[in-house]
Amino acid sequence: MYVQTVLYCLLTLAAEPQAEALKVVVEENVPVTMRDGVVLRANVCRPDRGGPYPVLLTRTPYGKGKGFGRYVQAGYLVVSQDARGRYASDGTYESFLRFQTHDAEDGYDTVQWAAKLPNSTGRVGTFGTSYCAFYQWRLAPLRPPALAAMSAHSIPGRYTDLEGPGTIRPGRRLQWWLSTMGPDIRRRAAGSDAKPAPKPTAGEIEKWLWFVPWLKLPQMVFEHETAAMHDWLRHPHLDPWQLDEGCREIEVPNFDVIGWHDHCNGDALMYRSMAAHAKTEIARTKTRILIGPWGHSTLGQRRFDKIDFGPEARVDLVAEDIRWFNHWLKGQPTGSDREPPVRIFVMGDNRWRGETEWPLSRARTRTMFLASGGRANTPAGNGKLVTQAPQADGSDRYVYDPLHPVPTLFGPRAFTAVADQRRLADRQDLLVYQSEPLRERLEVTGNPVVELYAATSAPDTDWFVRLIAVEPDGLARDVCMGLVRARYREGLDKPKLISPGEVVKYTIRLGPTSNAFLPGHRIRLDVTSSDFPNYDRNHNTAADQNADAELVPATQTVHHGGVQASCIRLPVIEN
Repeated sequence: MYVQTVLYCLLTLAAEPQAEALKVVVEENVPVTMRDGVVLRANVCRPDRGGPYPVLLTRTPYGKGKGFGRYVQAGYLVVSQDARGRYASDGTYESFLRFQTHDAEDGYDTVQWAAKLPNSTGRVGTFGTSYCAFYQWRLAPLRPPALAAMSAHSIPGRYTDLEGPGTIRPGRRLQWWLSTMGPDIRRRAAGSDAKPAPKPTAGEIEKWLWFVPWLKLPQMVFEHETAAMHDWLRHPHLDPWQLDEGCREIEVPNFDVIGWHDHCNGDALMYRSMAAHAKTEIARTKTRILIGPWGHSTLGQRRFDKIDFGPEARVDLVAEDIRWFNHWLKGQPTGSDREPPVRIFVMGDNRWRGETEWPLSRARTRTMFLASGGRANTPAGNGKLVTQAPQADGSDRYVYDPLHPVPTLFGPRAFTAVADQRRLADRQDLLVYQSEPLRERLEVTGNPVVELYAATSAPDTDWFVRLIAVEPDGLARDVCMGLVRARYREGLDKPKLISPGEVVKYTIRLGPTSNAFLPGHRIRLDVTSSDFPNYDRNHNTAADQNADAELVPATQTVHHGGVQASCIRLPVIEN
């Protein structure tokens, strides 16, 4: 359905006579005064002739750009604005770690200003990914009259979905802050005429990645946002933002794009919240989501880490945006309003499929149980996934040493992405349970759930579980993962240490996915206790690890069979 629609649009465009392309005229640093008197600045990109045109607005903390030629040539005015306290805009930057900021009001005021630009039709759409999407979700509940549609891609509804269940993600948080946010903050602190501050070297970032505890990081790391960071670290259950709650006040539809391997997919919460709770029927029924095999920095691409999802995985997201806005801002019959509201990419099959809902109510649970001969360590061990629960008790053991954690495969400078797990094949702190080669195709679409019976020698530790597709040539492609920090197993607001040696049942919900395990493939589940620096290392102590620097090894035991039948429950789509 998805491929057919795009092909139809391309053929339609090809059949139309092609006029001379519009040229782009850019007005730089156009001032926009907010309601409190603070002046923000924007670049306004215009077609060189014709009009009037609708306006597309993106607000960013990363430095406003000019590279919007395709949008302008499609017949739009494009406004790219530096957020408050960033680059050319006045005021003080307020991070998303704060509960109260000016983001919503600044967005509202800018939408209404943009609607009155010369040669504007008065209709405004907002667009952008990640932090730029965050700004959209902040302004939309205020319902600026000129706002007609949104295209907010890849941002979770809750901050806890971004960082994890009581965890921190140093590989991304430090890299992002030091290299992306920090230089402009340091420049501004040095004076209005200061040159851009240099970005840290790879060695400097590596030093901070291993630094413990986070509450003692020097102030130069998080600058004037240090207090906000410390407040969140001390109270992980207090979510600085709950964007999904704002959906109840939003009147316009949104086009969302996320990836199965995207750390910002947020379990598609923003789509689900819009479809269920948006203020108007149009917003509820016409909001759309596109979910591909992508990571956060690879949206629209077909391959990463030498893993190729085929030609259908490559999607021109700018063209998708333009098609979306052509309907909602220009009234053109692009067909985007008649497509299935959910379009998912089924990995393995490497094909798109339209759906009417997410998650899929027709999914049926299939349970596979962990089993072994007592030595499931590494893929060469004897761990198995079986369809019947073993009658006899069994267990597997490894030592988790936070000084030697399981490394994140996509590296400290990358966002989350698919990876070939074969590089971890020699890790003794990795338990591997895998099925026999499948005889028939098995599609898993939804959120798998692992029930893990496990014990540790520590009063607190982490458990990571990862679902993997093992192909006949040996490729071990991760499908989705989940984790639990033991002290937060009953909720972030109910920390509870464990008694060393006590067998505890953990219920771990993995991230959303859609994957077809094909004939000859194996279903594999890995269990370990670290993924660094994607997630911070559990210190394995009873202390507040954000304030304490002691790290100790822990002996981990996973139980299976009998009354402690560890298992994975797979949401399976038949036929």
